[in-house]
Amino acid sequence: SVLPSPVPPGLPDRFRMFRSCEWEVLERSLNILQASDFYWGPLSVGEAHAKLQREPVGTYLVRDSSQGNCLFSLSVRMPTGPVSLRISFQEGYFRLKNWFSDCVVRLLELVVAGTRNNPLHFDEMGGTPLV
Repeated sequence: SVLPSPVPPGLPDRFRMFRSCEWEVLERSLNILQASDFYWGPLSVGEAHAKLQREPVGTYLVRDSSQGNCLFSLSVRMPTGPVSLRISFQEGYFRLKNWFSDCVVRLLELVVAGTRNNPLHFDEMGGTPLV
């Protein structure tokens, strides 16, 4: 399930400098992401985890990353509690573990479909698989 977002439209001004081709990818992806129900914008990890703690396992949201080298974080309610995973952006692609796409929403669709048969394992999740 998805935790609905209160984020108003508009491009954040906190992003680093990008080549024009990267900025086009980022801007298009951000516009799609902002139209989704699960983008929360500049939400801290503590706030994200507090919101997810009350939600069913599998509920997720995307928020701006507080890490300077990452644009977004995926926060997910796991059986052991909420965890956050960084979504990196390199050479025009958003990346999460072995998945990548030029759109954050498409990346999440790939991860959701891919983890149905092959759960992800992240150190941040203490060995609990992401399905």
